[in-house]
Amino acid sequence: MREEIRTTEAPQPIGPYVQAIRVGNLVFTSGQIPLDPKTGQLVSGGIEVQTERVLENLKAVLEAAGTSLERVVRTTCFLANLDDFPAFNRVYARFFGDHPPARTTVQAARLPAGALVEIDCIAVVE
Repeated sequence: MREEIRTTEAPQPIGPYVQAIRVGNLVFTSGQIPLDPKTGQLVSGGIEVQTERVLENLKAVLEAAGTSLERVVRTTCFLANLDDFPAFNRVYARFFGDHPPARTTVQAARLPAGALVEIDCIAVVE
């Protein structure tokens, strides 16, 4: 069974997609960019501020699906500039702690809304 996940605690989709899909005990999120869920606008600031907002958005979507960042098993991370990798990692590590998920990080030529970072993930629901 396929269940669409929606929450007002994360930015609303800016295209024809949903925030996440739950199938069985797995949640597949759409990519989150650093949009403020209250305004729908890109947050101002560099890679660290934007990464924090993205991870807060993912956290909200995962919680709406009945899971959490602690249950994430895989992320795909897109950076507009791989020179931001060290700063991105500092923020990412704060959110995932001592047991980070498997991850792929790539540089993307361009991200939606001029974002510096986008992340999607797969998580397990208990």
